[in-house]
Amino acid sequence: MKVLYTAHATADGGRDGSVKSSDGMIDVKLNKPKTLGGNEAPGTTNPEQLFASGYSACFAGAVAFVAAQKKVALNGIFVTAHVDIGLLEAGGLGLGAQLDVRLPGIDHAIAQEIIEAAHQVCPYSKATRDNIEVKLSVID
Repeated sequence: MKVLYTAHATADGGRDGSVKSSDGMIDVKLNKPKTLGGNEAPGTTNPEQLFASGYSACFAGAVAFVAAQKKVALNGIFVTAHVDIGLLEAGGLGLGAQLDVRLPGIDHAIAQEIIEAAHQVCPYSKATRDNIEVKLSVID
């Protein structure tokens, strides 16, 4: 891989600590969700929210790329990523994701075609492929 950019972030203390990017743009306190024993204190986030943020933004970029390749003019791209953490049947914890994509004014079938193609080119989708279940959904 020819590296184009490298992000740097340091976690201190795990799920009940903090995480900060090297440029200081991200500097947040972490707390487990209530269902994992946390108290969801105000001003805190968790790794799943951070992952959902990154995945939704990256996937929106992939949708824009695919739409441009297909010469489909978009009137906005809205991607909501739902990232689950749960118990695996084989033991331990695992992740799952659902991406709900809304492309205003685009025919449902065309939107479905675009998001399926975007799932093939999105770096986050490539990283998760065959590792976690990712469901795609067009929201009208």
